[in-house]
Amino acid sequence: MDKTLFVTYYLHSGFSCALGKTLLIFDYWLGEHGELAERKRIQPEFLRRFDDIYVFVSHGHPDHYDPVINSWQGVFPVTYIVSHDMPVGTRGKRMKPGDTLRFGDRMTVQAFDSTDLGVSFLVTLEDIRIFHAGDLNFWHWREESTVQEIEEADEAFRKACAPIPTGVIDIAFFPVDPRQGRLYDAGANYFIMTVKPRLLVPMHFWGRAENMAEFARRSRNRDTEIVAMVRPAEQLQIQIDEDGFMTIYVDQDTGPALPETDDVFGETDLPVDLEGLTGGEK
Repeated sequence: MDKTLFVTYYLHSGFSCALGKTLLIFDYWLGEHGELAERKRIQPEFLRRFDDIYVFVSHGHPDHYDPVINSWQGVFPVTYIVSHDMPVGTRGKRMKPGDTLRFGDRMTVQAFDSTDLGVSFLVTLEDIRIFHAGDLNFWHWREESTVQEIEEADEAFRKACAPIPTGVIDIAFFPVDPRQGRLYDAGANYFIMTVKPRLLVPMHFWGRAENMAEFARRSRNRDTEIVAMVRPAEQLQIQIDEDGFMTIYVDQDTGPALPETDDVFGETDLPVDLEGLTGGEK
């Protein structure tokens, strides 16, 4: 049976993924000064469309955790899934690296390590695997860090990535932070080469849209397509057929709502085979 996943970008590292009546929300943030425009925020009428809502918080940094998410509790069918080191008083199911949560036979959540606070998440929803890295990255500043600091950061990053399954992730949200200066995309490129997600969406780029376009152009390859979602409320519609073939459609400003018609999106010319681009017929 064909499946359609709707992915919406909000701001910084904030995304939602909707599949049928299930909604996943990751690291939602309105901005330091509320920069996310009201019409592009998650609205109550949007949340009412879903029977199950899972809100993920990878860690407690303000740019990954907006207290507005707490206002949804008791009003909508929300389950919070948060890092084990979130402050006391944050409601939800806490996860540390190595933990697994199961929600019936439809969804499994695994927590992996980070190279900053908190965890990264791998969600398997009806056989679609969605990875949100949180602040997992090769955090180095090539112009400022010492050789020893870079080597230590590299070792910590490789160690954190090692347990993440290779060749099975369908969509990954991963930091690509231009503030790091030269080789700012080293972490994302290592993740692409070793974990081989079928689709990677860069995040945590602090408004530097031009860098994301260049990163996508340079780093996509036959195993991993890259789509830079840089405008708040930008959406992807990902259609997955019975043979595991993924086709990506892009719309740049629909807001966090499911499309009303079938022709809203412009089709990309780089569909991705979910069973792996290893040759053979698609």
